[in-house]
Amino acid sequence: MRRALPEALLAAMLTAVLAVPIFGLRIHVDGIDVSLDRTPTPVVVAVVIVFLLRLFQGPLRAAWARARPPAAWRNPLADVLRRTRQQPRYRTLLWMLLLIAAVIWPFTASRGAVDVVTLALIYVMLGLGLNIVVGFAGLLVLGYAAFYAVGAYTYALLAQHYGLSFWLSLPVAGVLAALTGFLLGLPVLRLRGDYLAIVTLGFGEITRLLLNNLNVLTGGPDGIGNIPRPTLFGLEFGRRASEGNATFHEFFGIDYSGEHAVIFLYLLGLALVVLILFVINRLQRMPLGRAWEALREDEIACRSLGLNPTVIKLSALTLSAAFAGLAGAFFAARQGYINPESFTFIESAMVLAIVVLGGMGSQLGVMLAAIAITALPELAREFNEYRMLAFGLVMVLMMIWRPQGLVPATRPRLELPERAEPTP
Repeated sequence: MRRALPEALLAAMLTAVLAVPIFGLRIHVDGIDVSLDRTPTPVVVAVVIVFLLRLFQGPLRAAWARARPPAAWRNPLADVLRRTRQQPRYRTLLWMLLLIAAVIWPFTASRGAVDVVTLALIYVMLGLGLNIVVGFAGLLVLGYAAFYAVGAYTYALLAQHYGLSFWLSLPVAGVLAALTGFLLGLPVLRLRGDYLAIVTLGFGEITRLLLNNLNVLTGGPDGIGNIPRPTLFGLEFGRRASEGNATFHEFFGIDYSGEHAVIFLYLLGLALVVLILFVINRLQRMPLGRAWEALREDEIACRSLGLNPTVIKLSALTLSAAFAGLAGAFFAARQGYINPESFTFIESAMVLAIVVLGGMGSQLGVMLAAIAITALPELAREFNEYRMLAFGLVMVLMMIWRPQGLVPATRPRLELPERAEPTP
């Protein structure tokens, strides 16, 4: 207790220093008068909580260890997931049930909830794409939003200048984003570690600055608007169709509703997620996927086996960029308007945090983390101004208590039976 007291006081002082400008001061605007109001209550509460937790950290840990249930009762969800991984039959059944529930859910939920989950599906696509580079191949890429922007601007420009539909522009966006990743990887992927991260970070910022300054092509800071929404076999989801087309509600003889477009975008995003999952799972079982994992574990050993690390890195970055391009095209179609501020470094950091929180190499963990990071803040909008603060706190706690992520990736292993000792 004597040793814990000064550490608790130091933690309380640091908390007070950090909490005063965040919680203790409020800017009050009344017409042209601006004043600074002091709210000491949140600061005092935060300081007291941190002081007590740090002071009684040892007894609290001991009590938690004594109150922890037996291993057979702990974490039933993890036990179910472990059993489904061991039985391919049950794993397929579980994924089918989840897919059926995801398809039925938008017809029972509110329009706002469906719209929020549609946004979460975009981050699921981005997380699954970045998981190839970071989780499977073990490379740190900090400029992932650049490929996201290439896909979004490809669809916006093709629709604006050439009148191409979403379905024709979607594969073009994926191919151009993949080509961008390929051209970036040729000179860059010979680097390792922090050097690779810094170069990709610079590429992301250069892309954003180019989008800001190429006013003739990209519209500059004003961006591109009036991006057409996707259609279903030529049927538009607006109240009135453009010349030569028909609307969805008129074709089926039903009343117009704005929920039709929202549900269609959700189902389209879900279909893209399923497509990305299918491609990744197939590649993961092929020699290319094994090469990614070998590169992640030990690059020198990978080279000694006759594999070319640069080619393996290039394949991972190219495929990852292609998925980011698909997500960018879908984002532009959903929003109807894009500008360079949608593709800042914060987006890259958010996607990287999704991969880390979910568990590097874990597809289910990435999907859960993307949905949690995107959907949970919408449930508590009154705390929206503290969103980044809570996000940073969650990252710190995850690195301390569960660095492997929410759902760690499982690796195949073989357990040999113990040899019985010979009897004398």
